[in-house]
Amino acid sequence: MSSFEEAETEETVTCLHLTFYHPGQGEKMMFRCLDFYRRQQLRADDTAKFGRDSSLCRYSLVDTRVSRIQFSLQFYRKLHSSEYAFEIKNLSKKTKLTVNQTELGYLNKIDLPWKCIICFGDYQILAEIQEGEAVDYFETHLHLAEAPILQERCLPSLQPIPENGISPSFPLGQGKSPTEIDENEL
Repeated sequence: MSSFEEAETEETVTCLHLTFYHPGQGEKMMFRCLDFYRRQQLRADDTAKFGRDSSLCRYSLVDTRVSRIQFSLQFYRKLHSSEYAFEIKNLSKKTKLTVNQTELGYLNKIDLPWKCIICFGDYQILAEIQEGEAVDYFETHLHLAEAPILQERCLPSLQPIPENGISPSFPLGQGKSPTEIDENEL
């Protein structure tokens, strides 16, 4: 037998990919304490805390509008299963946290979906779970988004924008309302 055949099987590690966005990240530099683009290993019994207090939070956001401890992520194994998951808990008394439109008040917690968007204030975080088998630890991998993760939620414009992105030169609303035309009638 070769040493390759005798080597222990390499186990994969569950990794939580987190992509951060804030509209003021360029000038306010609230993510300057985060270590982007490098995987970090955490013990399975560690709680990953996010907030502005760097003495309490592993992931510190430099912003006075962020709570001392904003939220936490806990790695766990589901009961009577070999599946691993993350639980997210809102630890802010002042700010609600949303996970894919589910609103969490102070101390509310839910299982983190395998892919979701976490929002609080102007912060948007895309969370994606990459499954693994390791039981003693997990990894986090932080990324920085250049553009908003969620599309801006604003009222629709009064003038339709065609697929080519070029607005028509004629103004709408001169006594006529838009009408639908069947493509076969053209």
